[in-house]
Amino acid sequence: MQLAQKNIEISCMREDAINNVRKLESVLLEFPQVKLETSHVLHGGMYARTLTIPKGVIASGALIKISTILIVQGHCKLYMGDGTKDLIGYNVIPASANRKQAVYAYEDTYATMIFPTTAKTVEDAEKEFTDEFLSLMSNKDLAENKYIMTGESK
Repeated sequence: MQLAQKNIEISCMREDAINNVRKLESVLLEFPQVKLETSHVLHGGMYARTLTIPKGVIASGALIKISTILIVQGHCKLYMGDGTKDLIGYNVIPASANRKQAVYAYEDTYATMIFPTTAKTVEDAEKEFTDEFLSLMSNKDLAENKYIMTGESK
């Protein structure tokens, strides 16, 4: 396994950077959409959401309104507002609130977002991290969701 790159963090994004991702989204919607798998784990007062991004796919994310940890495993180019980063291997990234990423997967890539929550359902956790919860891939017709909810809290 390749070790994480150093000194990567995702800061709060400026409005123009967020709008760049919105423009990309409008172009991407003109193309056939790809079924993406989302795995949800709600356990111990934490929510972990893993999106599997297949090789060759460009994906954009919702506007995230809270700070999270983002774990990326694979090989991708990630737009982070102040530019792009090539991520290779396993990366644990502190990610600030007010961000909206876009990613191109050079190989199958897994992106896991984790944050503390008091949510009892995935729907409530989604509403906690974004106001764009209705546009999440996990809520689309092409969604493929897997769930683990233990009922354990902090």
